[in-house]
Amino acid sequence: MEKLRRVLSGQDDEEQGLTAQVLDASSLSFNTRLKWFAICFVCGILFSILGTGLLWLPGGIKLFAVFYTLGNLAALASTCFLMGPVKQLKKMFETTRLLATIIMLLCFIFTLCAALWWHKKGLAVLFCILQFLSMTWYSLSYIPYARDAVIKCCSSVLS
Repeated sequence: MEKLRRVLSGQDDEEQGLTAQVLDASSLSFNTRLKWFAICFVCGILFSILGTGLLWLPGGIKLFAVFYTLGNLAALASTCFLMGPVKQLKKMFETTRLLATIIMLLCFIFTLCAALWWHKKGLAVLFCILQFLSMTWYSLSYIPYARDAVIKCCSSVLS
């Protein structure tokens, strides 16, 4: 547990500069960080489920797109409580996650545009599916060799 605490609080990393230490500093205790992570993550899941339920209402595509996107953003933001917002942004834009991050953020924007301004239901649903896939691919980048395993699994199924 102590190793997890050190890694999540950033104490296990290489020596940081003073500016990085100040930007990453937080006055929240480890238990508070875990609680707010869980709260934010669960809210994200509930928003996504609520959005999916609203899809079946008349004219619910707008609410679906908004709640589904807010749910994904809340789930993504929940990790800021574990490692801090600056460290989260740095990790998001590392070379291994850069493409997944850009696609994920573009899907957030395009989902809202398709539902709220372009009024294209099919396109909004397509961007929500792409949101899910890009969030999954992004999340897999944090698990060692997970992307390779998924690629091998999919290639064996397709061949």
